Amino acid sequence: MPILVRAASLTNFFEVARERGLNPLPLLRKVGLSRTLLEDPDQRIPVESVVRLLEAAASACGDEHFGLRMAQTRQVADFGMVSLLISHQPTLRDALRATIEYRHLINDSLALQIEDAGASVILREEVVSSLPARQANELAIGVLMRLCTTVLGKDWRPASVNFTHPAPRETGLHRRFFGCPVQFDSDFNGLVCRASDLDAPNPAAAPALARYAQRFVDSLPPVNEPSMVQEVRKAIYLMLASGHASSAYVAQTLGMSVRTMQRRLDEADATFSGLMNEVRRELVQRYLENPRHSMVRISQMLGYGSPSAFSRWFALTFGQSPQRWRERPDASAPLMSVTPADARDARR
Repeated sequence: MPILVRAASLTNFFEVARERGLNPLPLLRKVGLSRTLLEDPDQRIPVESVVRLLEAAASACGDEHFGLRMAQTRQVADFGMVSLLISHQPTLRDALRATIEYRHLINDSLALQIEDAGASVILREEVVSSLPARQANELAIGVLMRLCTTVLGKDWRPASVNFTHPAPRETGLHRRFFGCPVQFDSDFNGLVCRASDLDAPNPAAAPALARYAQRFVDSLPPVNEPSMVQEVRKAIYLMLASGHASSAYVAQTLGMSVRTMQRRLDEADATFSGLMNEVRRELVQRYLENPRHSMVRISQMLGYGSPSAFSRWFALTFGQSPQRWRERPDASAPLMSVTPADARDARR
């Protein structure tokens, strides 16, 4: 079942596209979207279409910052019916927790996690997609930055911003937008900030408005409710690189026992190990396409204890070694899974 997101995820796409000299309509048709479809911000559209559209637009205008330019125009109000609830939470931590709890009403492809690390906090965020999502990830993390500054004030800055993809040719826009060190080729996508920032009072918080918004949001009829399969996939996306993507840890994060999680996955005809492999297949091509990621680092980012374990999994899954695939002449060729028999034949 395809993941659907609100059309609001493409807010100001037309304006940014025209500013960069593009005619957006052919690009929309190419990915199966239309202007009429995007007129209603609450219309649900496939996340894969959004990811493909952003990548196509960036390529067509030769602008590696297309997603970040869209983030520059965003406001918390673009979150729709949840925006009032988020903006009036007492602290940034509460605002982020509300975003996580109601993300199925904002963008069901987003995975967001608050990871405490002593005096610092890592806000890990991923766009869950089978496609390379550089522009979508930059848009998502840019919007996350806008949310934080809405609560803490426009002068607030994180300690660092991290992206797993390589740096663009020019990084000036990133430095101006985030106002802090930007680390590319990182092990995760997200922000690093001070723990004290997350718990500082929100000067604009209005508890009465937050309670009203809570009642209103909770009274809404179910729309695109998150599935257990999707929630487990999101958790794996976020936890692989940190080495925490075990069934026990994922179940704990989702607030249930391992037995309950397994039962609900069984009901959806899925398994934890199957979802783990699915996520690894989606992430490995992104990591291999970045020449700065060594095989040792890629194995760690995919949750393997050693490069040899990663290489065995890759060969069984794709019928060749990761190094051989990285050295292929066709740089645009996607990874294709093979059967076990094909993998054995490839190794002979």
